[in-house]
Amino acid sequence: MRPILAVRNLSKTYGTGPAALKSVNLEIRRGEIFALLGPNGAGKTTLISIICGIVTASEGSVAIDGHDIVTDYRAARALVGLVPQEIATDMFDTVWHNVSFSRALFDKAANPAHIAKVLRDLALWERRDSKIMTLSGGMKRRLLIAKALSHEPALLFLDEPTAGVDVELRQDMWALLRKLRASGVTIILTTHYIEEAELMADRIGVINKGELILVEDKAELMRKLGRKQLVLHLKRPLTAVPSGLAAHDLTLDHDGSELVYTYDTQSERTGITALLDDLQNAGIVFSDLHTTESSLEDIFVGLVRQG
Repeated sequence: MRPILAVRNLSKTYGTGPAALKSVNLEIRRGEIFALLGPNGAGKTTLISIICGIVTASEGSVAIDGHDIVTDYRAARALVGLVPQEIATDMFDTVWHNVSFSRALFDKAANPAHIAKVLRDLALWERRDSKIMTLSGGMKRRLLIAKALSHEPALLFLDEPTAGVDVELRQDMWALLRKLRASGVTIILTTHYIEEAELMADRIGVINKGELILVEDKAELMRKLGRKQLVLHLKRPLTAVPSGLAAHDLTLDHDGSELVYTYDTQSERTGITALLDDLQNAGIVFSDLHTTESSLEDIFVGLVRQG
């Protein structure tokens, strides 16, 4: 099946500065939620801006459902909805008119029923006749999503969609994204909330210094790069790891009261049995133990540091 989005060898350099994007290649599957992660300045917004026709690429090509964004701009752009980070709209306009106007910009026939549904789904129906300037910050964020959905796009971009909103509204947005995905909309989001990507995304992409360094199914990423740690709570603190345990690459934590052993969950042997035998031989007694597993945030931080 043809991908809904195909990015080929995409590069961007602003003026004489360093490359903001370096030969990015990416395909997005229909109906998935794809999370693009990266530190500030990594190239996330530049990539989205090029795909949405806001910024011109220096090299490469982008096709949305087979429509090139340069040679077939109108068809490509009509398939895309964008929720930007910044709230920039006419503050004296009403919610209803503003969202309806956004639909008209794409030469879509008026459809009050669709606009009403979008506003109801985003809990904006009761404020449909309110001026935008009277809305709270969270409501303005929801208004941006309503505007992006006004013309019924097949591909929805959300650039930091829950930045600055409270936890309850964030959860409401997650529920809305699931509903949109179920209706067939493909969603690409950038986020600084790693738990958001871990909870929502089907696939994860990590970009750093303009390079897409990894694209992977979330479950596969966690399986391949996830690490587990065995934490041993010692009865008597240590000042250093005994030389007889050097082969296990242990670390001391909490003022020497914990020994931490990191192991690969995919390895045939975890080494835990040998570790416990060596601990006994070294006369080290522990009162308790527990395991922890790396989160997506741990994996992300590790990948960025490597880059």
